[in-house]
Amino acid sequence: MYFFFFWMYLMLIGYFNCSVDAVAEMSVKAFELVPAVERDLLMGDKARINIECIECCGKHLYVGTNDCFIHHFLLDEVASPMGKLSYTAQKLLNKYLGLKKPVAELRAASALERLIVLCDGMVFLVDMVTLESVPSAAGGGVKIRGVIAFCVNENPVNGDPFCVEMAILSSKRRTVQIYMVHKDRVQLVKEVSTPEQPCALSLDGYFLCLALTTQYMILNYNTGASQDLFPYNSEERRPIVKRISREEFLLAAPGGLGMFANAEGVSQRAPVSWSESVIAAAVSFPYVVALDENFITIHSMLDQQLKQTLSFRDGHILQDFEGKVILASTKAVYVLVPLPLERQIQDLLASHRVEEALILMEGAQRNIPKDKFQVLHRRILQRAGFIQFGKLQFQEAKEHFRKGELDVRELISLYPLLLPASSSFTRFHPPLHEFADLNHLAQGDQEKVLQCKRFLISYLKEVRSTEVVNGCREDVDTALLKLYAEQDHDSLLDLLASENACVLADSVPCLEKYHKYFALGLLYHYNGQDSAALQVWTRVVNGDLQDSTRSDLFDYIVDFLCCCSNLDLVWKYADWALQKDSTKGVHIFIRRPLSTNQSELNPDKVISYLGKNKQALLLYLEHLVLEKKIQKEKFHTHLAVLYLERVLSLLSDSSADAEALTKARERLQAFLRESNMYRVQFLLGKIEDCEQLLLERATLHGKLEEHDRALHILVHKLRDFPSAEAFCVWASSGRDPAYRQRLFHLLLEEYLGGEPRVGGGEMAAVDVLNRHGEVFDAVRVLRVLPESWSLQLLRPFLNRAIRASMHARHTSQIAVGLAHSENVQLLHDRLKERKKPIFVSEKKGCHLCHNTFKEPDVVCLPGGVPVHTHCVAQRIKDSPTKRHLTNSSNHT
Repeated sequence: MYFFFFWMYLMLIGYFNCSVDAVAEMSVKAFELVPAVERDLLMGDKARINIECIECCGKHLYVGTNDCFIHHFLLDEVASPMGKLSYTAQKLLNKYLGLKKPVAELRAASALERLIVLCDGMVFLVDMVTLESVPSAAGGGVKIRGVIAFCVNENPVNGDPFCVEMAILSSKRRTVQIYMVHKDRVQLVKEVSTPEQPCALSLDGYFLCLALTTQYMILNYNTGASQDLFPYNSEERRPIVKRISREEFLLAAPGGLGMFANAEGVSQRAPVSWSESVIAAAVSFPYVVALDENFITIHSMLDQQLKQTLSFRDGHILQDFEGKVILASTKAVYVLVPLPLERQIQDLLASHRVEEALILMEGAQRNIPKDKFQVLHRRILQRAGFIQFGKLQFQEAKEHFRKGELDVRELISLYPLLLPASSSFTRFHPPLHEFADLNHLAQGDQEKVLQCKRFLISYLKEVRSTEVVNGCREDVDTALLKLYAEQDHDSLLDLLASENACVLADSVPCLEKYHKYFALGLLYHYNGQDSAALQVWTRVVNGDLQDSTRSDLFDYIVDFLCCCSNLDLVWKYADWALQKDSTKGVHIFIRRPLSTNQSELNPDKVISYLGKNKQALLLYLEHLVLEKKIQKEKFHTHLAVLYLERVLSLLSDSSADAEALTKARERLQAFLRESNMYRVQFLLGKIEDCEQLLLERATLHGKLEEHDRALHILVHKLRDFPSAEAFCVWASSGRDPAYRQRLFHLLLEEYLGGEPRVGGGEMAAVDVLNRHGEVFDAVRVLRVLPESWSLQLLRPFLNRAIRASMHARHTSQIAVGLAHSENVQLLHDRLKERKKPIFVSEKKGCHLCHNTFKEPDVVCLPGGVPVHTHCVAQRIKDSPTKRHLTNSSNHT
């Protein structure tokens, strides 16, 4: 531990020497030096009288002088209207002690109403009021002789309130004596030896802190345990040993350092750097006050920085009494009056020394009531935040604002016109900052203005979902909207698309000013004004207003109308949308949920509404029929008619694109094939005389089961053999093989036997036979084929026919064999059952109906279980399988 202290203070000597210039700049007015006892009041015209020691107990001040007098004064504090303190002293008494030596030390024992006096190497007691020496109980005075110095234990271990503990340094030997001081006697209770002669001491509890000749040490007088601290030469300069708190001491160390040490010999605070010539020190938390020949220096215990320096010549006494710091020159007494901590902190903040102010605030917490501290702490943090904000140190400012629970409107109010006109906010008084507004802060620097606005955006985004904005959500959201609009920020739409409290009256002009019309529509919609929103959006699409936020605004409007619950608005703006783009506009109805309610947008009403817009009507019907699969004849028929009208329109237009016509016919043909819900005769009547739509006529005849007419059109009129073959495949899809076979034989007959004969029909017949040989009845085909055809021509068909015939024969043989095997097995089982008798009686019940037998005729189930014949008959009727039943007529 000795080496730890030695190394630490050497390192700190180097640190403080390097930072002396920086420390010199850090000053704050923490104390004022106020006269308490003037020279004239103390000694009149006696120039040779000097002050040697002082003691203060409450308002009572005792002064010991070099002419062996004790002077008793009454000090009164007087506060001016401005709050400034001054002192008035009234001399109550003075007393000559009769020893002709200076009074070296005074200590008050208020509980005993005694002063402990050190004079001429002797400690004795005097009355605090009369200043008369106190006689002992045994007669004579209460005296202890041969004393160098003494101290009073401010943390006594004795529980007696009318007893004072005192430690004394003896001049005759290297010992420290512990006394108990009573009202009229003193009692020696402990004596401990030291390795060297002590020259200064302080006492706390059982712990003595001693300045020896060459070093400091901590000594526990109860256990005798000791701890060396660090070396010190008492011959070079006067040692300082000062108790500052429970089990903690302040010591004068080499190198001009004030070191702190606790009872374990450990320093829990960094040292302070004072001058080499310090003669006295005291503590007034959170400051260490040091006195040298010419100055009073004040350091902070929190950051160890020099805070204040006061000129004070001829000073030689500095002591603290119950929080009051008193100094004395040889001729007068002064009080070092601390300024209120709040004022000190405000002064630091006024100097923009934020970190020092916060350190002082945190350190002073123990001296301020909790409620007051919380209020003061928040205010200091808020002020610190604005100071950092003024320096554009936004991260630090944000942290201070957050910890200080700043009313966010204080920050918003710096930005002109951001708060809504309806806001009732007024700035805090006294002000938290020195800025009139953002322009005052930036002094015309637009880059600073932009940085401040970006910071406010980020800060408001963070706090708008927290409790900080409770009660001022409208102000925050409106300010954010204005900033987003001005800065063209992407988050503007996110703000308006979610829950927000933007004030409409303030927000609308701002959005209009910056041409944010899409955002304006969102704002109207959030406030339940869908009509106004649609009016703004449609004007943008029409080109009356300019806003490039969304290039797909028309699509957005369509989507919006799909979900709009106001049907009057839907009907109103559906017209506009269909006129702009019927293909997209019809999605207003397509994407809405289907409804059968007559008061809503049911399909019938929509179809009636779209009647004049065939393109939109077509898309809507396709949605109903092809996507929603609605099976209603009128929808299917209407869609088929629209397809047909489209084809007829293209046919009648000589300039129509051939590819468009082909696609239109393919769509019509596919629908005619796939749908079974339209009115076939109605459509057939529309194209009966149209020779250009023969393929469609054939499909319709197929729907009416008029396959011969359909195939006649395909084969004889169109001569479209692939289509004829495809027709047979389509028409027989999902039907039984016989139906399919009949259709293909009809096709073969059209190829070979139709009148007039079709050119290429024979080759088409060969192709269909070779491709679908398995469908035809080979014998029937061979009968109708011309005798002139060669077998080589029909080889694929014949091979497939023979293979199919052989397959059928083998399959039937296998079936016969299996049936024979089953029959043999059945006979075997029957014979097995006949080998043993079946017993039936009136007491025995049927296994199926559970009724008793009244007739001997029964049927036996496998396992010899008899049942009624009529029960078995019913079972056979339900299931024709008889393999497990055997007849029996056995009876008992």
